[in-house]
Amino acid sequence: MRKQWVVGGVAVLALAGGGAAFWASKNAGAKPATAKVEPTLEFVASEVLKPMRVSMPAMVEFSGPLVAPGTVIVRSKSAGTLLSLAVGEGSRVRAGQALGQIDLDDLRHRVAERNASVASAKAQLEQAERQYKASQGLADQQFIAATALDTSRAALEAARAQLAVNQAQLETSQSALRQAALVAPISGVVAKRHALPGEKLTAEQQLLSIVDLSKLELAGLVGTHEVSKLKAGMPVQVRIEGVERPVEARIARIAPAAEPGTRSIGVTLELANPKEEFRAGQYAVARVELPDEAERLAVPIAALSSTSGQEQVWMIENGALVRRIVTTGRRDVREGRVEVLTGLTPQAQVLAARFDNLREGAKAAIVSSRAQVASAAASGAATKQ
Repeated sequence: MRKQWVVGGVAVLALAGGGAAFWASKNAGAKPATAKVEPTLEFVASEVLKPMRVSMPAMVEFSGPLVAPGTVIVRSKSAGTLLSLAVGEGSRVRAGQALGQIDLDDLRHRVAERNASVASAKAQLEQAERQYKASQGLADQQFIAATALDTSRAALEAARAQLAVNQAQLETSQSALRQAALVAPISGVVAKRHALPGEKLTAEQQLLSIVDLSKLELAGLVGTHEVSKLKAGMPVQVRIEGVERPVEARIARIAPAAEPGTRSIGVTLELANPKEEFRAGQYAVARVELPDEAERLAVPIAALSSTSGQEQVWMIENGALVRRIVTTGRRDVREGRVEVLTGLTPQAQVLAARFDNLREGAKAAIVSSRAQVASAAASGAATKQ
């Protein structure tokens, strides 16, 4: 019995030793665990740029409807019945052209009455002149007193004054009759009719609106910090709704003071329209380009992003991504550039566009092309296999 236990113990020890040797050999062949390697973000050369020094012309912009300064309202100069209107909306008229007819019987009767008054005053004046001459002769012969001659002279002067009054009244009536005729004061296009034939008119009632389209204006407001850069006569590019090409205008006048309650000053542009291609009321946008005499450090607008109200760009610096807060200035929307006042140097390597999920400190590199990146990745995968 003792021998069997000895043999059994030897067998157990042998199996235990064999198992330990097996696990030792297995662990000896296993590779030690390695730390996780962070991938490197790769950007092609077109995605990374250096800030450029460029001139950035400033742009002053304002908009509004075109207006025709040569617009007049034809009014009735006296009360009467509108007998006819010879023109309608859209009709072209010339200065001095008859536009219609008003019943002016009242004015004609008044002119006739003034004529009669003038004739009566002339007769009275002639009578006063004869009376004065007679009194003067009698006074020379001392048949009448000097006071009687003075009375005759006063009557003569009164008659002359009365004739002058009546003649002035006649001229006033005649002028009113002439002005009451409906004629076009300017050449242009009838924009609107305000009365119809047969309507009873009152003095100064509106009849027609006539617009001269040969010259149009655009009025807008410019900030007080920009208006000092504008001068009368400066060329301006104007884009008009419905017209593809921009139209050139010029600054006609600048208001001497800001509008009440604002920090804006009125600027008026003048647009020549000899062919009448444009119409009053069309909406237009004016852009005044102001030359820039300085060179400014600029990056693409697409390179900017914003975090917590601060503008920033992403850079590659010493092989890692860096987020840099910047202060911007003038913007050139047409060229897609923005001036960087602080935060960058001309040697900085800036990401030219916005990328998602960027992390500050992540490894980054610049490669020549995406194709090389893909082929390098493919060759690496083949080698591993």
